[in-house]
Amino acid sequence: MDIAAKQKLRDFLVESLEKHGDKNPLSDTESIFVSGRLDSFATMNLVMFLEESFGIDFSDFEFDVSLLDSVDAIEAFVESQR
Repeated sequence: MDIAAKQKLRDFLVESLEKHGDKNPLSDTESIFVSGRLDSFATMNLVMFLEESFGIDFSDFEFDVSLLDSVDAIEAFVESQR
């Protein structure tokens, strides 16, 4: 994932957190779902964002939220799908 794509991902996640009233900083390694910072509705929004932005088809495999639990995890997941 290039720098611009990673920043787009960060911006999406920060905006999602802010919509949930969470204005705390987000590091690339920090848990966003298992920690409870975002909920299952936000997970679905993230899945749609990743499908649209990176062409990932989530119907091709069994979903596991740990694949999307941090910026770094999402980056690794996106790279593994290319």
